[in-house]
Amino acid sequence: MNSALAIDGGAPVRKILLPYGRQTIDEHDIQSVVEVLRSDWLTTGPKVREFEQAFARALGAGEAVAVSSGTAALHAAMHALGVGPGDEVIVSALTFAASANCVVYQGATPVFADVDSRTLLIDPKDVKAKFTPRTRAVIAVDYAGQPCDYDALREITGRHDLALVADACHSLGASYQGRPVGTLADLNVFSLHPVKAMTTGEGGMITTESFDSAYRMRCFRNHGVTSDHCQREQRGSWLYDMVELGHNYRLSDIQCALGLSQLSKVSEFVARRRAIARRYDEICSRLIGVEPLDVRSGVESAYHLYVVRLEQDFLSTDRGRVFAALRAEGIGVNVHYLPVYLHRFYRERFGTGPGLCPRAEAAYDAILSLPIFPAMSDQDVEDVIQALCKVVNHYAIDTRSAAVAGAR
Repeated sequence: MNSALAIDGGAPVRKILLPYGRQTIDEHDIQSVVEVLRSDWLTTGPKVREFEQAFARALGAGEAVAVSSGTAALHAAMHALGVGPGDEVIVSALTFAASANCVVYQGATPVFADVDSRTLLIDPKDVKAKFTPRTRAVIAVDYAGQPCDYDALREITGRHDLALVADACHSLGASYQGRPVGTLADLNVFSLHPVKAMTTGEGGMITTESFDSAYRMRCFRNHGVTSDHCQREQRGSWLYDMVELGHNYRLSDIQCALGLSQLSKVSEFVARRRAIARRYDEICSRLIGVEPLDVRSGVESAYHLYVVRLEQDFLSTDRGRVFAALRAEGIGVNVHYLPVYLHRFYRERFGTGPGLCPRAEAAYDAILSLPIFPAMSDQDVEDVIQALCKVVNHYAIDTRSAAVAGAR
């Protein structure tokens, strides 16, 4: 193997960049969409309810509500809980901005809780410390596909009569203490973006045991109107009533048809992600300077992301240089995420800044997400491993890492 890094002029491991995530679409998915395109209903039709019912059954949930994105799902959840001005909602610091933006949409204030340094999941102890009389809910983010400590969070929210929301956008297909994600919180929010466990192109879903919450979210996704066009058509009625201010957060029948097809393959997709993760675990256990996240006992991760932490004490360079070197080798690593409160919007609107959640900030400086998605071939996986070993060995201070330079 050529040891010269591509960033320094050497030959790259891959000529075509391997992305960190990508959808998997087959002919059955395509045909399912084509059938809807040939039907009478492209949106607000029967496929929406069919998809909702199938999703709820698959997860063992009472109700499922389909919306246009994971962000819309989070917003609908906040609306259903009645979150509004003067309220606070505790949110994990290390997540995509939408987890906190949904609180701001409702005129409330997100309060950021730090993460556990080993798993990067929201720390229940910090959640407890951030509680105030204004706290209305907790949004727990299943970072990278691993469910949070829901027993500990339930103990806190139950004592203070707070709502618990699972931002499960990473964790479809995962389980906690034998219980499937989608049944662990009062409201469970999913993203159906192309890099997630399954996709509808863009889309989101909320599961709940509360019929009242589901009804309110269905109105909210449809401008605050109590019925949709398909329901009125079935009744032979034109009359509708807008009972509150909502949004157009509907998911089309076209997308729901794709979702129904994809849903049948989630177990297969997640199994492939886990197999890739096991191969990465094997290499990382022997590679000095790279440490994967801990997975807690009793948890099965869905591995939406495979995140590693670079150990700066063993490397002669920083995360930025390793990131650039791996991209030059044709490996589309990514970083998830800048702590939300460090984004300019939050700094200016809420006065947040460095030092608020030290463990999240330390993690951000060290983490990388390796490519992981079901359509990766075994050779793709080995390319990632070869490039990771090549780059880390090049910058290693401790030469023991060279023992796995060509591991396959």
